Amino acid sequence: MTQRKRPLGSQSSSQNQRKSSSFMAQEDDEDAMFTQPSTTQVQRGLEKLTPAQVDQKTAEVVQYILVKDQKKIPVRRADLVRHVVKEYRNIYPEIIKRAAQTFHQVFGLKLVEIDPKSHMYILINNLDAANRASPIKCSTNPKMGLLFVILSVIFMKGGVVRENLIWNTLKKLRVDPGEKHEEFGDVKKVVTDEFVRQRYLEYLRIPHTEPVEYELRWGHRADAEVSKRQILEFMGQLHDKEPQSWTQQFREAQSSSARPSTSSQR
Repeated sequence: MTQRKRPLGSQSSSQNQRKSSSFMAQEDDEDAMFTQPSTTQVQRGLEKLTPAQVDQKTAEVVQYILVKDQKKIPVRRADLVRHVVKEYRNIYPEIIKRAAQTFHQVFGLKLVEIDPKSHMYILINNLDAANRASPIKCSTNPKMGLLFVILSVIFMKGGVVRENLIWNTLKKLRVDPGEKHEEFGDVKKVVTDEFVRQRYLEYLRIPHTEPVEYELRWGHRADAEVSKRQILEFMGQLHDKEPQSWTQQFREAQSSSARPSTSSQR
């Protein structure tokens, strides 16, 4: 990774953290206003609509999710209901079920709820995670390559690292968070804002630290999309070691591969 250096006045860590916390709090408040319809309510709602009306609304939901997925932005149930489903909210479970079937049958994708508390959806390849290549590792998007490096460091360090370790690692790869990068732009903003909004990373303040320090963890999207087994194999090739050499990480990778993805019908 190479870069042309230019001074950069990036946002402070505390500003990014406040924005992230406010963003998530707003999501929780909006979704709390939606009450999931019962099976009886859904059946009564369907009786008042024509099949063409339900199909049209399902198509609108599919299109909305596809557009959001282009930027790797998770889709919140609250946004679907407010912007797309609207007056059809009493049959929301049926619409989301049909949308999931469309993604599976037409696009070969799986609609997955990555955060049951906030009801956030993403699309992943409809293949067994243990047998598919990581979309990040295979991607030609430079930002995804940057993300793969960060996720690898976090995974190998036990699932959580202080942000300074990430910055020091990136500097060794000639990616300085304090400089403008020719491909990534504002590196610090990409890591602590963009990847956090996409739910690839969690960026959290460490309690009782002075000066204030932050830590990074895998986000819900990373858990759903990225193969820990492949990260471990990559590290083994890099260090000329067997994946089993890292006992704890190997057990976690095996356990992660054995867990099926949860397709959302809610």
